[in-house]
Amino acid sequence: MRNLLFAFFILPFVFGCSSHRAQFKGNAFEKHTSLTKTGFTQEKLDSLNNFIKQNLTTTSMVVLKDGKVLFEYGDVTEISFIASCRKSILSMLYGKYVENGTIDLNETIGEIGIDEDMGLTALEKTARVHDIINSRSGVFLEPVNGGYDKENILKRGSVKPGEYFVYNNWDYNVAGSIFEIKTGKNIYKAMEEQLAIPLGFQNWNIKNQKKKYKRSKSRHPAYHMYLSVLDMAKIGQLMLNRGKWNGKQLISEKWIDQMLTVVTPVETVNKRYKRNKKSAFQFAYGNMWWLVDNIKQHPDFKGAYHASGWGGQFITVIPKLNMVIAHKHKVPKLVLWGLKRGNDVPGWQYWQLLYDFLRTDANNTTIKQEKK
Repeated sequence: MRNLLFAFFILPFVFGCSSHRAQFKGNAFEKHTSLTKTGFTQEKLDSLNNFIKQNLTTTSMVVLKDGKVLFEYGDVTEISFIASCRKSILSMLYGKYVENGTIDLNETIGEIGIDEDMGLTALEKTARVHDIINSRSGVFLEPVNGGYDKENILKRGSVKPGEYFVYNNWDYNVAGSIFEIKTGKNIYKAMEEQLAIPLGFQNWNIKNQKKKYKRSKSRHPAYHMYLSVLDMAKIGQLMLNRGKWNGKQLISEKWIDQMLTVVTPVETVNKRYKRNKKSAFQFAYGNMWWLVDNIKQHPDFKGAYHASGWGGQFITVIPKLNMVIAHKHKVPKLVLWGLKRGNDVPGWQYWQLLYDFLRTDANNTTIKQEKK
């Protein structure tokens, strides 16, 4: 009887989370028909495939080299939760509205009308949009979803907006509310118009996109996104192309540069995440994009950046290699619902994989990964 009751309870959620078919056909990436000029051999790519299969919980991965598919792993059309990669995508959507004056990065959240049922203080309401999109609001409230850094959260009112960086989904969720208030557009509709249609997403359906609400915690929902790794790769390629696609400038180069300008330096990020100058993997933070400061001192990764999401969701751009990597670990539903612990792909392991197999001087030997 208990199992039957559980089934009645859980089935609506299972069917409610099923994916809808693509709205339109989209445009497939070209594939490399020869590896001659790529710097890779089939042996090298087979070694990468075998290592992932034997050592990681990766469910899908695409590597683009010179705008063409070099490597695929898993079901690259499967749609699933991309976690905090949503923030980097929202940053891209902000661009045109910042540049046409619809969104003023210096406007305060108080002026916009952002508040909570418990009330924001006068000081908290002085946080600017710029502070919000860089998680420097100084508003230390719990969001409707996870992503609340309890170790680094301070007492309310202890710092002024803009002074202190802490990764808190309250800020990012409010960034979504600000976008919709100021533009009058639903985030997912804007995403469809600015990205899905012009880039020719192959697995897009707006019905797959779902916000998370929990009014008892916050007025501001999390704008969760669900994409295939192929469509994530298109987002990365647009960034590598500096906002241009098929001859059209979809995002201005000026905004690309602003997103990739350091706002929170590596020293601050290291302090929050207990890293130091000797750590193998170090990052700064821009406008909702993580900026590579150091990957084992290797020159190939200088100027690289990525979107990163809980569980193993990544969109990585490596300009020096003219390469984009999209990576997914499909988080099981019971893990998403907090009913079971997951076995994800942590950031250090993902970057170790890129270092071991994709740098220009990587060899073909079997690699044993160790956390640094």
